[in-house]
Amino acid sequence: MFTGLVEIIGTVSALVDLDASTSGGNGTSLTISDCASILNDAVLGDSISVNGTCLTVIELSPSKDYFKVGVAPETLRRTNLGRLKERSRVNLERAVLGSTRMGGHFVQGHVDTVATVAAVTPDGNALTFRLKPREKEVLRYVVEKGYITLDGASLTVTNVNDAEGWFEVMLIAYTQERVVMASKKAGDEVNVEIDIVGKLVEKSVVGYFEGTTKEGAPAILEKIVGRLVDEKLKATQR
Repeated sequence: MFTGLVEIIGTVSALVDLDASTSGGNGTSLTISDCASILNDAVLGDSISVNGTCLTVIELSPSKDYFKVGVAPETLRRTNLGRLKERSRVNLERAVLGSTRMGGHFVQGHVDTVATVAAVTPDGNALTFRLKPREKEVLRYVVEKGYITLDGASLTVTNVNDAEGWFEVMLIAYTQERVVMASKKAGDEVNVEIDIVGKLVEKSVVGYFEGTTKEGAPAILEKIVGRLVDEKLKATQR
């Protein structure tokens, strides 16, 4: 579990393609450097969010100034990690401790989709990013003023257009200096994790309707709305 508050920006210092016997099928090993400040208490098997993707530390340098992770083929398909190159910069965050302040929101490190930057618009010293997700259905969980995780950074949604298939976030000057998002340009990709609360609520509501009626959710919703309207009308006639 993570908070979406990026601790440090690391640098990819090596990429090595792994064979099937090592990775489960054509995965990649990433070595990430320039991150000694978050490795002082790290051990093998720890989880670290790399651009919003929860990965397991499989190797630590003796001096703890770099670490290595393995990226499985499924992860490469679902994220932008397969597009990293040597010297690419990545957002890093360690898994939370029980005493950590939750300044961001609950982030799993499980990427839902990849979004393409459609436009970057300056607004004073801030930057507004318009993003179009690859899987448009995730937009039903994206709401204005709600949380969203982009490359592991917890950000606030400032605008959503379901019909055109995009949403926007704004980076203030402080945030621009601390996340890789600030260097993104139109056409670049970012990892997207939707706030899990929305997905849990949807599943609970749908499960309740399916478990209590054979008519399905639309029919029972219509009945609920009809009952509320009837009660309102009766109240106004008294």
